[in-house]
Amino acid sequence: MQCPVDGETLVIAERSGVEIDYCPKCRGVWLDRGELDKIIERAAPSAPEPVPSRESYGSRPHTSHSPHKKKKESFLGDLFDF
Repeated sequence: MQCPVDGETLVIAERSGVEIDYCPKCRGVWLDRGELDKIIERAAPSAPEPVPSRESYGSRPHTSHSPHKKKKESFLGDLFDF
């Protein structure tokens, strides 16, 4: 199969038991029907985190933001590390 963006031949890789198609040139990822659901299912935490109430938002101390703050990575970053 060819990449719809740049015409490169797509490579098939297995991540978390799910076969995905990706382009080694533009790093685009293409999923078949149901594959995203499987990835999300397998990466979901076992217990949901509690949602803070509205009252607790005002009780947090103010912290300054560092210009070099590390960006929070999503679970997809671990899956698509090619």
